[in-house]
Amino acid sequence: MKTNSSVTNTTIDAKQLAQQTVFSILFTISFTHFINDLLQAVIPAVYPIIKTKFHLSFTEIGLITLTYQLTASILQPFIGFYTDRKPRPYSLSIAMVFTMLGLAAVAVASSFTNILLAVSLIGIGSSIFHPEASRVAHMASGGKRGLAQSIFQLGGNAGSAIGPLLAAIIVVPYGQFNIIWFCIAAVLGIVILSGIAKWYQEHLALKAKNKSAVTEEIHHSLSRQKVIFSLGILLVLIFSKYFYMASMTSYYTFYLIDKFQLSVQESQIYLFAFMGAVAAGTLFGGALGDRFGRKYIIWISILGVAPFTLLLPYASLFWTGILSVLIGLIISSAFSAILVYATELVPGKVGLIAGLFFGLAFGMGGLGSAVLGKLADTTSIEYVFKVCAFLPLIGILTTFLPNIEGKKKIKN
Repeated sequence: MKTNSSVTNTTIDAKQLAQQTVFSILFTISFTHFINDLLQAVIPAVYPIIKTKFHLSFTEIGLITLTYQLTASILQPFIGFYTDRKPRPYSLSIAMVFTMLGLAAVAVASSFTNILLAVSLIGIGSSIFHPEASRVAHMASGGKRGLAQSIFQLGGNAGSAIGPLLAAIIVVPYGQFNIIWFCIAAVLGIVILSGIAKWYQEHLALKAKNKSAVTEEIHHSLSRQKVIFSLGILLVLIFSKYFYMASMTSYYTFYLIDKFQLSVQESQIYLFAFMGAVAAGTLFGGALGDRFGRKYIIWISILGVAPFTLLLPYASLFWTGILSVLIGLIISSAFSAILVYATELVPGKVGLIAGLFFGLAFGMGGLGSAVLGKLADTTSIEYVFKVCAFLPLIGILTTFLPNIEGKKKIKN
C-alpha cells in the first residue's frame, strides 16, 4: 500500500509540475537573460570608441557583429538538437563563463583581429545559453508558453536596452579597458544559473519517474511539407525582423550622430529608448499571442510596423525618437509568438527549434550588420535606413501561415 501511495503521489506531483506556471523560475531565468544580453549589448554600444581607436571602416564594424552573431547562429541549432536528447542543466553556467571570458578579452584587445577572436567567445556563450534557457522557460510555463517566452525574452531585451546606457556611463568616458567591470555581472549570472540548474535537474528527475505526466500539446493535421513550408515562412519573417533590427542596434547611433550631430552619449540615450521599447513590446507580444492567437500577433508585429519604418528616415530628431520607440514596441512583439508557434508546429523539439530560431536571429543580425556596413561605406548611413524601411513589408507572407491554435489535446 505504501508503494502504491508513493507512486500515486509522484504521479500527482509530476502532473502538478506540468500544469503549474512556476513564476519564480521564469523571472529568475529572465533575469539571467537580462545579464547575458546586457553583457552582449556592451559590444555594439562601444563601436564608436572601437571605430575611432582602431581606425575601422563601417564594413569592419559590420564584420565584428557578423563574427559574434555567426558564431552564435551556427552552433545554436546543433546545441539545441543535442540537449533535446541529453539535457545539460549546468551548461547554462558554462555559457556565462564563455561570455565573461569574451568580455575580458575585448577589454584588453589591442587589434582588430583580437576583437574578432574575443567576440567569438561571446558568441559561443550565447549559443549555449539560449537553447537551454528557452527549455527552462518552456518547462516552467505550465502551458502558458507565450507568456513564459515573453517573460524570458523581456529579460534579454531589457538587458539589451540597459547595456548601451551603462556603456555610455562606464566605458565611453573612460575607455575600452573599463569593459572589464561588466565581468562582475557575469559572475553574478554564473552563481544564479547554478541555482537554476539544480531546479532543472530536479524537474528532469521527477519527469523521468513519471513519464505519463500530463502535458499539453498542439496536434494538427498538417502534412510534413506544410510544416516545412510554414517553418520557411517563419524563418523569412525572422530575416525581415532581424535585418531591420541590425540597422538599429549597430547603426542607429551612427545615424543620429551623422544626421543630427549628436554626441556619442546623447545617441546612446536614443538607443536606450528604442531598446527599452523593444523590451516592453516583447512582454505584451507573448501574452497577447496566448489570448488572441499567435498568427495575428505575428501579422501585426511585422507588417504593422511598416508605416513607421517608412517615415523614420524623413523625420526630425524629435519625431525620430518617437517613431523609434513605436517601431521598437511593435516589431519586438513578434519573436515570442514566432518561437512558440514554431514549437507547436514541431512539438517535442524545444531545444532544436529555439536553437534554430535564436541562431537565425543572431545570424540575420550579423549578416545584416555586415551587409549594411558595406552599404553605408559605399553610400551613406541615411541611405541604409531608407532601404531597410521596406523590410517589414515582407510581413504580408504571414497570410500563408496555417491556423493551428485551439487544437489542443491533453496527453496522459
